[in-house]
Order: sequence, then structure tokens, then C-alpha cells
Amino acid sequence: MGIDLADIPRIKKAIERYGDRFLSRVFTPWEIQYCLSKINPELSFAGRFAVKEAVFKAIGTGFAEGVKWTSVEVVNDKRGQPQARLGQAIRKHIGDKHIIISLSHSQDYAVACAILVSYDELSA
Repeated sequence: MGIDLADIPRIKKAIERYGDRFLSRVFTPWEIQYCLSKINPELSFAGRFAVKEAVFKAIGTGFAEGVKWTSVEVVNDKRGQPQARLGQAIRKHIGDKHIIISLSHSQDYAVACAILVSYDELSA
């Protein structure tokens, strides 16, 4: 399991200071498009940032073994529930396991939790 708390004003400052350089390093093109479509995009960016950190903690690799920020993409299913779409480097590392995520935010903080489970545990 991994958990992370992101400071929304800090993420907003990073976006303002580094712009596309920061966004394209940390987020996928789909995530950037999705977040920028929101009234307060920094809330969505911070939530996704927290998810990525929580996933890295849950899988235990950090940025080793080919894992990078964009190896995790946070997408919403048809009901709006966030899900982690994992890149090849992470999928290779975790094998047949799956990541379940949850995220929430206030005006100042975004929090995310990621749990690594086997498919057997999902069907139980």
C-alpha cells in the first residue's frame, strides 16, 4: 500500500514556474488535457500527482527499473471513478497484480492511496 499527500499551492506554483516542461515530465498528454479542462486544474493535477507517488510507494520501486512519472496515468472510468493505467515498466515489475486507487482533495491538499492486490483478491 502507498499513500501520498500533495500540497495544491505547491503544484500550482510548479505549473506557473515551469509550465509545459513540468506538465509533460509528470503527466501524460491525456492527463494534461483532462486537467486543463477543469475550472481549477491545479486540483486535478495535484490529485494525479498524489496518485503517482502513492503507486510508486505501493510497488516499491520509486524511479528505478524504467519507471517514470508517466508510467502511471490516472483515468476515469465511465462512472467517473479514477483508475491507474500502468505503463509497461510497472506492469513488468508487478506481474499479474493490480493497483486500486482512491483520491480526494480540499482547496489545499490532495490525498491518494494505492493498494497493490492480486486478481484473485479482487474476485474474492
